[in-house]
Amino acid sequence: MRPELALRIARPVSDLARAERLYKTALDLDVLARFEGHQGFDGVMLGQAGMAWHFEFTYCHTHPVKPSPTVDDLVVLYEPDVQKWQALCAKFETEGFVRVASFNPWWDVSGRTFEDFDGYRIVLQNGNWDA
Repeated sequence: MRPELALRIARPVSDLARAERLYKTALDLDVLARFEGHQGFDGVMLGQAGMAWHFEFTYCHTHPVKPSPTVDDLVVLYEPDVQKWQALCAKFETEGFVRVASFNPWWDVSGRTFEDFDGYRIVLQNGNWDA
């Protein structure tokens, strides 16, 4: 049997401190690691101990990268409990994510799509992930 793989979602951002605050607060994440001046890059990794995934946000001082996500580049998070899902959606809006119509209408059936200040999108899906 294959061991569980870990997932890092790495994204360049235009404002590292702002990305850290936004995602940390909206998703109740912890700072797992941070680095500065690593071959021109600063970064932060956000997640929770024991989770098999985390976000890494980076900013390159020597060659800043303008984030350029498309409307269909998504991170999808599943929350089956409707009350927790509604609270999470409300928290996203309160913290500064903007609710947008999904490019793929499927995601609007049982979910809501949110966009951050760099145009990265997260879908909060009310349901279970069934592989």
